Amino acid sequence: MSKKIAVMIVDDHLMVRDGLKVFLSVYEDIEVIGEAPNGVEALSLYPKLKPQVILMDMVMPEMDGPQTISQMRENGWPVHVIALTSFDDRDLVQQAIQAGAVGFLYKDVHPEKLSAAIRDAARGQGTLDAAAVQALIEAAQQPASREEDLTPRESEVLALIVQGKTNKEIAESLNISQATVRLHVSNVLSKLNAANRTEAASIAYQKNLL
Repeated sequence: MSKKIAVMIVDDHLMVRDGLKVFLSVYEDIEVIGEAPNGVEALSLYPKLKPQVILMDMVMPEMDGPQTISQMRENGWPVHVIALTSFDDRDLVQQAIQAGAVGFLYKDVHPEKLSAAIRDAARGQGTLDAAAVQALIEAAQQPASREEDLTPRESEVLALIVQGKTNKEIAESLNISQATVRLHVSNVLSKLNAANRTEAASIAYQKNLL
C-alpha cells in the first residue's frame, strides 16, 4: 500500500477539527497527524510533524490563515495549504491565494470533494470552490480600488506607515511576517494610488483616513 498523505488541521474551533478528522478517517490513503487551534501553534508544530497538506481556517485568533501561510512560504517549508472558511468573503479568497494557498474551499464542502482536493494538493495541484473562482473573476473585473476599500488590517498597516515604521517594525507590532507586511503595504499603495509610503501617509492625512 502506498504511503498515506499526512494532513494537519488548523482551526480555532474544536468541533470543526473533530468533524474534519471524522470525515477523513474513512479514507485509507489520508491520515490526520496533527491539529492546531491557530497559526502560531501550527508554525510550532510543523517542523515536528512535517505534514504534506494543511487544511487551514482563514479567520483565527493570534495568527490568521493568510499570515500563517505567508510565514510558511517565507520559511521555505514544502507544504501545500488548502484554505477553508465558512465566510463568503471575496477578500479572504484573494488573501489566501496571494499568500500561497493551493486551494480554497468552504467548510460545507462534501467529504469526497475535500478528500480529492487533499490528493490534488499533495501533488501540488490546486482546487478552488466555484464560488471562490467567481470571487477572483469579480475582483479582476472590478474598477480600481479606492481608499474606502482598505481592509481593517490594511488600515492598521497604514497607521504604522504614517508613524514612519519599517516593514520589520510593522511585522513585530502586528505579529505578522514581513512577507505579509509587504503584501499589505503594496495593497495600501495601490488602493491609495500612491507612488510611495510618504505619499500614502500624506493622502492618509489629507483624507482623514486614520
